[in-house]
Amino acid sequence: MLTKIFPFITWFKDYDFGKFRIDFMCGVTVALVLIPQSMAYAQLAGLPPYYGLYASFLPPMIAALFGSSRQLATGPVAVVSLMTAASLEPLATAGSDQFIAYAILLALTVGIFQLLLGVLRLGLIVNFLSHPVVNGFTNAAAIIIATSQLSKLFGVYVDKAPHHYETIIRVIKAAIYYTHLPTLALGIFAVAIMYGLRRLNPKIPNVLVAVVITTLISWATGFQHNHRAAISDIESSEIKADIKNFNQTLIKNFELGEKRAGLYQDMETLKNTGHDSHGPSIKTLNIQHEIDIISAEIETLKHDAHILRKGLRDVKFAAVASSEEKLLFYSQDSVPRGVETDGRVWRLRSGNKLLDEKSLLMTGGGAVVGEIPEGLPGLSIPKLELSAFFQLLPFAVIISLLGFMEAIAIAKAMAAKTGQRLDPNQELIGQGLANILGSIGKSYPVSGSFSRSAVNLQAGALTGFSSVITSIVVVITLLFFTPLLYHLPQAVLAAVIMMAVIGLVNVSGFIHAWRAQWYDGAISVISFVATLMLAPHLEKGIYIGVALSLLVFLYKSMRPTVSSLSRHEDEALRDTITHGLMECEYIGLVKFEGPLFFANASYLEDEINSRIVARKSLKHIIIAANGINDIDASGEEALSLIVVRLRSGGIDISFSGVNESVMAVLIRTHLLERIGRDHIFPTMEKAIQTVHYNTHKDGREENCPLTTVCRMVENIN
Repeated sequence: MLTKIFPFITWFKDYDFGKFRIDFMCGVTVALVLIPQSMAYAQLAGLPPYYGLYASFLPPMIAALFGSSRQLATGPVAVVSLMTAASLEPLATAGSDQFIAYAILLALTVGIFQLLLGVLRLGLIVNFLSHPVVNGFTNAAAIIIATSQLSKLFGVYVDKAPHHYETIIRVIKAAIYYTHLPTLALGIFAVAIMYGLRRLNPKIPNVLVAVVITTLISWATGFQHNHRAAISDIESSEIKADIKNFNQTLIKNFELGEKRAGLYQDMETLKNTGHDSHGPSIKTLNIQHEIDIISAEIETLKHDAHILRKGLRDVKFAAVASSEEKLLFYSQDSVPRGVETDGRVWRLRSGNKLLDEKSLLMTGGGAVVGEIPEGLPGLSIPKLELSAFFQLLPFAVIISLLGFMEAIAIAKAMAAKTGQRLDPNQELIGQGLANILGSIGKSYPVSGSFSRSAVNLQAGALTGFSSVITSIVVVITLLFFTPLLYHLPQAVLAAVIMMAVIGLVNVSGFIHAWRAQWYDGAISVISFVATLMLAPHLEKGIYIGVALSLLVFLYKSMRPTVSSLSRHEDEALRDTITHGLMECEYIGLVKFEGPLFFANASYLEDEINSRIVARKSLKHIIIAANGINDIDASGEEALSLIVVRLRSGGIDISFSGVNESVMAVLIRTHLLERIGRDHIFPTMEKAIQTVHYNTHKDGREENCPLTTVCRMVENIN
């Protein structure tokens, strides 16, 4: 019982200093990969990079302590990070305080759902995500993740469009004219380092080496070059006017948003006080009408703000030193003749917040991680708002299932190599607790990482203590080494993500699914295309894939395989259509595969009737029931009707290979007496041998394909 509640107790059986030393080195090695990766994945999730570190100090340790895999490395991963961003973008602006609060609440929601599944031993629910759906989604997600980093790699800034592919088109257009070459060069250099070291020696922490080298270059060359300027320092009345218009647009948008929120509250008050108990009142309809008008105005203002923001971002400034020892900014095409500039291309940084007219951020270099708060995040239970909780629940379910599928697939692969016993439900408990307790430490949703788990396994980790060491190393980094990460270029984090997701692209998965069943291949392709086209609403791609899988399952359940059998040249009974076999004129051998229940009971009747119509000389039908593994009331009723109709029409019927669960139903419903115990046979061969003589004694069939079967059975007997 203790080991069920505290699985980590088993680590210490025969544990010694030698094993501790191995686990210690493994934990440090994984941490060296985790620290830069986690910051990159947090950026992918729409969070400040240091939230990746917050997601890396409690979850790895908790998942290892309460999970069943000893080598699984838990923490931020690409697909879950992307799903986090996609889930929260409709609710709040990426990077905002509200967005961060929702991300932490999402981790708590995911953790609760996973923990409940584990405690209730419902891990099998993950089977609703079929392999073709996951393959299509994962390939699409890999492309979305990689392309989402292009803006950081080129050093350009664009507003997000309603669809991901539209955003990428904007990025490409901006990159043609506004690519920051030093940013692009550092990103490509980081990719070259990681790829080269991976080919040279996979054991070298290539991500860490790339991060260290590029951070040193960034620091030494002054890669980031920012300047704070007042609006009066901009020598363009048109640009000044655009800045003021942009701020006014945002202020008006905010005011309308507040007004709309107040109207929603008024509507809720009317509903709660019973004014709408008999349908919407006039007052409610008026409020809804006003809300619709305000919503339309807000959308118009958002569009206006986007146009103004794009115009401000597109301006290339040149800086000129003034006599007052400050910089004046001209648009590049309006610099006065004979005036010497500093040679840099400056841009005005604008986002979704008001521009401070006394302190505008002008960037003349590349983007870096910047300041990371020192120390550990404050531990606190996330504020549980029920409305937000239920809003996030559908996304949490998908993230829970996807994250667990990724984790359990990795854990199973490693267990196959180590011979370790794996408990999927215990793994769910570990992942659930990691997300719940991680949310207390300001973590966003996490899962098992393929790349870091592989590093852990290759380094020789013996127990989950290596993940405890990983967490301790992250804690030390947060306490003492965060200033060293200030100059880490954002483009390098983008390169880390792009290199990490290359392994997620698996074209052979589509081919494999198609070869298995054409409809599996089609579901995989449709899931892939739907996810790509509907991004950032990634959950819709999964919904479509799951719906198609269930439809195929239902169709196959309603139309199971019902085949006619006859003797093959190898003496076995095989499908007549598949093998082009001749059938006996008087005996029909029918094989039904699958449970016989309400959805397909009539289908068996139709198949039997079609054989009677097609073969006028039939005297006896033998149903091979070994494929019927279950039967319900509708199935039993269908069998009863078939027996009555056949015998009233002068055709007898028998069954072979009836399993115990079906036989129990036949006995309880007294259908066995109607069929006759002498018409139930253990094997098809025994049934054929028994009925063959009576069906053929007055017949004219010269070449019965079942004669050999009878002789073969007689010889065996």
